Amino acid sequence: MTATLPHGFPSSSSSIGVPLHHDSTFLLDSLDSLDSLDTLGRVPSPSGSITRGARAAHDMPQQPSSADPKESTETGGHNGDPSPATGTSVSGADAKASGTSYWNNNNNSNDNSNNMTQESADDGINPLKRRNTDAGGSIDYPRRRATIACEVCRSRKSRCDGTKPKCKLCTELGAECVYREPGIKLDAGDKLILERLNRIEGMLQRSLASGHNTSLSLAGGSPSSVSNSGVLGAGAGAGGSQAGHGGVAGGHVALGGLGAVGTSMWSEQTAAAAAAAAATGFVSVIPAGGIGTWTSGTNISTMPKVHTNAALHLLQWPMIRDLVSRPYDPQIMLQLEMSREPLHSLTKTPCVDLSNTAAYIEAYFDHVNMWYACVNPYTWRSHYRIALSNGFREGPESCIVLLVLALGQASLRGSISRIVPSEDPPGLQYFTAAWSLLPGMMTSNSVLAAQCHLLAAAYLFYLVRPLEAWNLLCTTSTKLQLLLMSPSRVPPEQRELTERIYWNALLSESDLLAELDLPHSGVVQFEENVGLPCGFEGDEQQAVGRDDLWYFLAEIALRRLLNRVSQLIYSKDSMASTTSLEPVVNELDYQLTQWYESLPTALQFPFSRTLLADPVQTVLRLRFFACRTIIYRPYILAVLDNEQAGLDPAVQESCRKCLEAAVCQLEHITAHHAGHMPYLWQGALSIVSQTLLVMGASMSPTLSSILLTIVPHRDVLDQIFSDVIVEIELYSSLAPSLRLAAEIIREAEVRRRAYLNG
Repeated sequence: MTATLPHGFPSSSSSIGVPLHHDSTFLLDSLDSLDSLDTLGRVPSPSGSITRGARAAHDMPQQPSSADPKESTETGGHNGDPSPATGTSVSGADAKASGTSYWNNNNNSNDNSNNMTQESADDGINPLKRRNTDAGGSIDYPRRRATIACEVCRSRKSRCDGTKPKCKLCTELGAECVYREPGIKLDAGDKLILERLNRIEGMLQRSLASGHNTSLSLAGGSPSSVSNSGVLGAGAGAGGSQAGHGGVAGGHVALGGLGAVGTSMWSEQTAAAAAAAAATGFVSVIPAGGIGTWTSGTNISTMPKVHTNAALHLLQWPMIRDLVSRPYDPQIMLQLEMSREPLHSLTKTPCVDLSNTAAYIEAYFDHVNMWYACVNPYTWRSHYRIALSNGFREGPESCIVLLVLALGQASLRGSISRIVPSEDPPGLQYFTAAWSLLPGMMTSNSVLAAQCHLLAAAYLFYLVRPLEAWNLLCTTSTKLQLLLMSPSRVPPEQRELTERIYWNALLSESDLLAELDLPHSGVVQFEENVGLPCGFEGDEQQAVGRDDLWYFLAEIALRRLLNRVSQLIYSKDSMASTTSLEPVVNELDYQLTQWYESLPTALQFPFSRTLLADPVQTVLRLRFFACRTIIYRPYILAVLDNEQAGLDPAVQESCRKCLEAAVCQLEHITAHHAGHMPYLWQGALSIVSQTLLVMGASMSPTLSSILLTIVPHRDVLDQIFSDVIVEIELYSSLAPSLRLAAEIIREAEVRRRAYLNG
């Protein structure tokens, strides 16, 4: 059975057909130019390139900026509005002139921020103003800011007085004072980008604050402890009688989060919109979902510190919470992993067999490096020689080689879920040997020491030990922050490697934060300054494998989009309605479409519901459908809370998109083996999340009728659930959190069938 191509998506035969470096840069440039919602958190680069500090020093061919507004409108717009072409980027020469490279001591931050001249202020005087004591009396006027900050002040986030040739701080520190060159003027393409960003921001603000002045307060506490009637009563207030469950006014359904509403501008506006809708008719406030909008003053491409996107939060939703016999604290996953027994084999004396290293090295570069892209194939021989000369007993090179051997051997055995639990996992002997070297790397703050911890975390992800992996990632992040605080701390020949380690750490941390309530490492603060990978340089004849960046670049862009979804929809600080949510959902889905269209031909997966032979395409397709599911998931919540919401055709279509994407992730469950090295734990929880969602939908008359347009009959759906349960059962011995997940969906299916048959 095949499914039609989702609306707005190109066929898999579309081609970009350009060389590697051009295509990889085009992928990220085009995606970042779609960061329309990022204007809520930052100002775009004046050069027109929204790419995060993309390095210009490599002189790669770039997509030229379109100077013709008409041409840009035709190639890049949507919804009938002028917008830049999705492939818009700055040419190599322009990128150099505009100074977008972090390693050239330039970043995309506003030159005027944090660069105010230091003044001594009299008591009672506004510190942001200076006193003019000339004739005519005392006059306050805005104090002059330094038009540009030196690099030392910029890196230390200190105020710069702008004095040349040497500012005050550099004089005190005895440091070299370097000022960046002025940026170039905006061209037509740049102005179109800024115009589009401003239009999107204005649209979102108008949709959330359409002149309502009524406030709605939602009591804090447990989601299940807040009744619909209580919230609706608060919402009605002076507006009149409380609305009942009789109908939907204009398709406006309010989606409620946790905590007090009204603590931020966005909370007040969305609450006011919900209250105004209540005055005109029915408003269904959903207390159990934790669906929210966004808060101001944050980078919306990073994971929020508090969100409700995790799998276990679905157990608080209407209908779905009836599938389990008891409530589950969303923190239980973290608690189970914290109480887990450590790997006892790490205390043994390492014994390493070097007889088959060539095969394991080849396997690593063929099957593992495409996911992480953090080992340089051009310098590998040098690393191996150094490790061999040290007897694999000391130095970062020895640690890196041993970890590569561990991951390479592991990749040859397939998914760890298919290995007998009593048997040692493949690669463990090499990992144990590398583990004995990690204490020496712990106290080193070099790039190679950070690489050691990243590779060790990668092997722990393979072993399905997420919390241990997080601990090593935190060490990696700490080392990166020390290195990135001053660009001069990173040797030029290691800058590309540093960027790759950084993005790996940020991606892995975001994946963990999506499911576990963990502290943020703080590495995200450097996101604006770190460039995107451009490719390792070296002699092709010295390379031991390919330096394939396709997947890695695509994953960076998609992970940032997933983070935006969590920020804009699943933050717990506010409320949203289906009406105010619509422009946000449309924009996020549009960006997901652009992500797909920007993929090179080799990565563009077909949308047919069949198994794929290419593991990279398989993983990207699963990640695509996971993103699409969570974009449209609030509409499922609206219908589960009140069936009348499904009368709205727009809500029905959004529910169909969500359920179709969820079913596409579940119907060929063994496809998830393709990403077993980096994603087994994350993928398993994604499977559980989509399974609970579809189970709940099958119990709703409105949603079940939509499901039957996606699958031919109910028996097919039952078989999908059975296959999922069998698969997750195989994962249950790998981690206590997955054992709990297996128990939850097994009980949920028993109770679902009893509900439908009773």
